[in-house]
Amino acid sequence: MRKIKTGVVGCGKVGHFHAQCFQKLKNSEFVGAVGTRPGRGAAFGSEYGVPGFDTLKELVEQTGVEAVSICTPHPNHAQYAVEAAELGLHIAVEKPLASSLADSDAIIRAANKAGITGTTICQRRFYRPAMRVKQAIDDGKIGRPILGTVNMLGWRSMEYYRSDPWRGTWAGEGGGVLVNQAPHQLDLLLWYMGEIEEVFGVWDTLNHPELEVDDTAIAVIRFKSGALGNIVVSNSQNPALFGNVRVHGSNGASVGVQTDGGAMFIAGVSGIAEPPVNDLWTVPGEEDLLPRFKQEDSDFFNSVDSTDYFHREQLNDFLQAIEQRRSPLITLEDGRRTVELFTAIYRSTRDRAIIRFPLTAEPQGFDGRGDGR
Repeated sequence: MRKIKTGVVGCGKVGHFHAQCFQKLKNSEFVGAVGTRPGRGAAFGSEYGVPGFDTLKELVEQTGVEAVSICTPHPNHAQYAVEAAELGLHIAVEKPLASSLADSDAIIRAANKAGITGTTICQRRFYRPAMRVKQAIDDGKIGRPILGTVNMLGWRSMEYYRSDPWRGTWAGEGGGVLVNQAPHQLDLLLWYMGEIEEVFGVWDTLNHPELEVDDTAIAVIRFKSGALGNIVVSNSQNPALFGNVRVHGSNGASVGVQTDGGAMFIAGVSGIAEPPVNDLWTVPGEEDLLPRFKQEDSDFFNSVDSTDYFHREQLNDFLQAIEQRRSPLITLEDGRRTVELFTAIYRSTRDRAIIRFPLTAEPQGFDGRGDGR
């Protein structure tokens, strides 16, 4: 098995997370890092016994790196992802793909032009109960999906927002709960339900008065299939409660996955508090399987290093896709769909209107973010 030379761009908490994953993967040779501030790459690299640099060009010239993870704050994803693609590097971009449609489109254009492989990190798709939901839908076990729901009720203290200067600001984070905490659940909803026809949404900042960005948002969706959807996401529940995605079918059956429980996961800071499990399963003839599913998934979760196992699963698929010259299981276009969805909620609040799909980038604007609500 050939080892692909890998690197990390962005030396914060998530950058450490990806570096550790790349060092553990058998098909990866972790060769270096790039910091977004002078000297930070060198300090980061010294922790892993690899060189660190101030520019991507230096990383390429001195290590021969082939693939990089983009782990900078969201508004900087496009800057480094586009540069990496232009240098011929394959890219794994942390979620969300970007904080705007314009940046998402720039990344995809650069990747297509360079002919490189790109993925967006959505590791919850690799959760066994999440895959079980997808398989049930694909197998027709619930008939046609007619209603999909997302509930993500978590907590972020002001200490969390103060932990990094970019957090909680439009310029530094690109948004709030919709951009940073909810993309995993939004991605699952889109994976299960398909393309969107229209969205009506509202966001606000309810109990974090120091923030510029949203701590709570809700939305109603009509999918192109005719199905409906509902989203409720918030960082305002203390203690943190849970995140789940549920799909209800035309035959009356329902399936669901609780992706988060007990406390919300913070990469590089906290572990996963509770195992992801199916929290709803009424497939005809399988109604009694839910306890078994929960036990099997809990046992598996406890048998692996759950902190980074699912990230490694996705990064392993990314590296295999490079070697096999195929699309990864999660594409850059998948990442854009999530950006399109949260952008629609921002625009809907600003315009007090239903937003119809597909969306294109607005010129020189924040796409509904900020004081224009």
